[in-house]
Amino acid sequence: SPLTVSRPKPLWSEQNPLDWWNALNAAMQQLHAKFPNELKKVKVIGLAGQQHGAVLLDDKNNVLRPAILWNDGRSSEECLALMNSVPHAMKIAGSIIMPGFTAPKALWVRKHEFDIFKKINKILLPKDYLRFLMTHDFATDMSDASGTGWLDIEKRQWSPELLAACDLSVKNMPQLFEGNAITGKIKNSISQYWGLSENVKIVAGAGDNAASAISMGSVNPHTAYLSLGTSATFFIACEKYQPNPTAAIHTFCHAVPNYWHHMAVHLNGASTITWITHLFNEDIPTLLSGPRNADLIFLPYLSGERTPHNNPHASGVFFGLNNLTTKADMTMAVLEGTAFGITLGYEALLQDPNLQIDEISVVGGGSRHDAWGIMFASALKRPLTYRKVREVGAAFGAAKLAWMSDFPSRIIAEPEVEKVLQPNEDLMLQYEKKYREFKKLYHDVFKN
Repeated sequence: SPLTVSRPKPLWSEQNPLDWWNALNAAMQQLHAKFPNELKKVKVIGLAGQQHGAVLLDDKNNVLRPAILWNDGRSSEECLALMNSVPHAMKIAGSIIMPGFTAPKALWVRKHEFDIFKKINKILLPKDYLRFLMTHDFATDMSDASGTGWLDIEKRQWSPELLAACDLSVKNMPQLFEGNAITGKIKNSISQYWGLSENVKIVAGAGDNAASAISMGSVNPHTAYLSLGTSATFFIACEKYQPNPTAAIHTFCHAVPNYWHHMAVHLNGASTITWITHLFNEDIPTLLSGPRNADLIFLPYLSGERTPHNNPHASGVFFGLNNLTTKADMTMAVLEGTAFGITLGYEALLQDPNLQIDEISVVGGGSRHDAWGIMFASALKRPLTYRKVREVGAAFGAAKLAWMSDFPSRIIAEPEVEKVLQPNEDLMLQYEKKYREFKKLYHDVFKN
């Protein structure tokens, strides 16, 4: 089902949580109509979803206001207030507290909507609100909870100190589970409506990025995963908690026990493709088929940026427009600028001398465009590995976590390699100069 995002004010991004529930019911009805026998065989379901969103419930489990989403940038002042209140917050939370996180959203509600704040009984993440409607359990997993700003990442438990700084406590939080642990079972009424058998269980699941990594094998500390969804991330697993927050890198719990992960997060991934295609009402091949007359630079910050800038106020910029500029020029600049922005995140990861990246594997819907992949490979100066089932990474990872509830010690096999895209030597030479100009443009526009 199509879902829309509400942006009633600059930097705001909200959705009605009940729209997610209606969409889930519609999807399950479609599955029941097409695959009734297969649905009856389902024993365990895994969940994955967008991180950071704040779903606020009262003591009767009613939603108090629209959910504030991961790419909402209104709470930068609250981030500073929380880090000032808890000076070692970055060490606890594994990251700079950023406007996308859940904690500053709650502080914003306390400041601007206090009548709502004082009614809060539970704060749930998006997928966990759906879990509650499915099972009536308040539960979450370690990877998704890591993005709240309230989790003690090293100890894998809620931080009373960070919660208290927001006038909250552990009683306002869901129970924590590892990603492959059973959190409950689907209510009989829901099972019947969806065409499932009785006693179908739910595992804790994962945030979307951790789930995508699980789909690709997940826990190899020498394989980085470049996830190209609406947002984009560089993700690499690690066996120790070694945060690097000053580079705007997130160090979070992984979705499986005894693992963590580093993540460079970019709020503008394949969403830039969606934006340019909607702007001109043409697909990428059509847009690129026209004449090219100008070499533009595009800063891709349509929704602000996290790594490495941590700047919710950054915005998109075309530089070099003239009377001859074409749609093809602008489209090429969008593709290249998005690749350059993500290259900055890769460089931020490499500031950690303990990391050794032997392979970069691409997942997500943006991985279907080979020409774009060659641009990324050329900007990164690294070959990119494309494995099968990569376009449904988070969903497949959630299913793997459900499977691991019965086989928790099984090694997660990596999907078969489909192809490897190599850097283009001509593009690498061209991009060396253009990437320097890209970095200088950001500095000139947003640092002066």
